[in-house]
Amino acid sequence: MSAPVPRPLLFLDVDGTLIPFGTTTAAQPGISQGHAEAPVLPADAHPLLHKVNPKHGRRLETLRCDLVWATTWMSDANDVLAPLLGLPTLPVVDWPDSDEVGVLHWKTRGLVEWAQGRPFVWVDDEISHADQKWVSNSSPRSRPAASSRSPRGLTERDFIVIESWLMRAR
Repeated sequence: MSAPVPRPLLFLDVDGTLIPFGTTTAAQPGISQGHAEAPVLPADAHPLLHKVNPKHGRRLETLRCDLVWATTWMSDANDVLAPLLGLPTLPVVDWPDSDEVGVLHWKTRGLVEWAQGRPFVWVDDEISHADQKWVSNSSPRSRPAASSRSPRGLTERDFIVIESWLMRAR
């Protein structure tokens, strides 16, 4: 009997994707401090956590993939963001110490190595054309999704692109 085929991965960045940079508090449908369903954030919480949209967690959980934090938040993403999004503890990419500067984003090679041949989609707001090309050549079954460049972070269009890719990846 052959082993089951592992599910694709979704590497998930935080800053610029789950915590949008370009929206005002009033325009973002995220956590509002006075809303009954929203957790009360401590006074010393990250100043942009109120921009996190808790509906993104439910949407991410419905995707047919394994979610992995690919962020400089490291394990803090599980401690701080996962509860706000209603997500379980997720694996975290452990970034190697590197001063490498070049055309590629500093995460690109590490994500391809971490995936170990599994197909993946990468959601980040800093993916360049060079990263997309390199990932496509290094891991042909993967897709770096640079679509989260929106000042609103992840959008409905991003989820449609991710879902479409995941259906093709299976």
